Amino acid sequence: MKVTVTGSTGLIGDALVRSLRGDGHEVVRLVRHAPESPDEARWDPLGGQVDAAALEGVDAVVHLAGAGVGDRPWTASYKRQIRESRVTGTRTLAEAIAAASDRPRVLVSGSAVGYYGDTGDREITEDAPNGSGFLAEVTRDWEAATGPAADAGVRVALARTGIVLSGDGGLLGKVLPLFKLGLGGRLGDGRQWVSWISLPDQVAALRFLIDGDLAGPVNLTGPRPVTNAVYTKAIGQALHRPTALAVPAFALRAALRDFADEGPLVSQRVLPRRLEEAGFRFEHRDVNTALHSVL
Repeated sequence: MKVTVTGSTGLIGDALVRSLRGDGHEVVRLVRHAPESPDEARWDPLGGQVDAAALEGVDAVVHLAGAGVGDRPWTASYKRQIRESRVTGTRTLAEAIAAASDRPRVLVSGSAVGYYGDTGDREITEDAPNGSGFLAEVTRDWEAATGPAADAGVRVALARTGIVLSGDGGLLGKVLPLFKLGLGGRLGDGRQWVSWISLPDQVAALRFLIDGDLAGPVNLTGPRPVTNAVYTKAIGQALHRPTALAVPAFALRAALRDFADEGPLVSQRVLPRRLEEAGFRFEHRDVNTALHSVL
């Protein structure tokens, strides 16, 4: 199988590329710089250009590129960058796929559970409506930007991902130094729900979407979301460190501004209904097992 991947240097993309190559599949990595190796091809997501050869005759395209949501403060310019990197970049790729003479059979396009907005204590599956807020609006438009590929007859799976657990990066990787020092703690009152998935299950789920027949939105989250308080305690147990501290909500809002209420304080109890109904089997079904594995 031949697979083209964007965002291949990110946490998920790198793990996916290694997994595919480990099983003997050929991977082409779309990069924004001049290609430096035979497995690279150039694209300019904001400029609307893609090396057409990277899409001709491939079996699948996995699109994971986009500016990190929690990487920088949400200034007006950075919010614009978050939106453009996802919406414009996805449209560029989808239009290039539609224009290919020998199109891939599937586009697995990264998305996020941010689509649902803050959902409180309610259990959420893929049929839940679009929520409110900046991330919900961006995710709605991000998914809609895959339209040209779907209109051209390509199966499009929208991978709505939660917090990916890994000791090597992502949101968990950023806070691990504090937890290792015994300075980790719950955020706000800790009652907000966290929808997580281990990195191995994330990669396995993406490959399941490549190989299967699911189309449309698919939640890539573990089957047992937990509250932030439980999540925090589980990290401490995995590291054998105390987690008695707490970061007040007002402090998070002062430090993170708009991102606080759409990131660490948002409550999302998202379930992977379509994945499980299609027969996907999670390696890590509970947060304690997942954290002990990845840490």
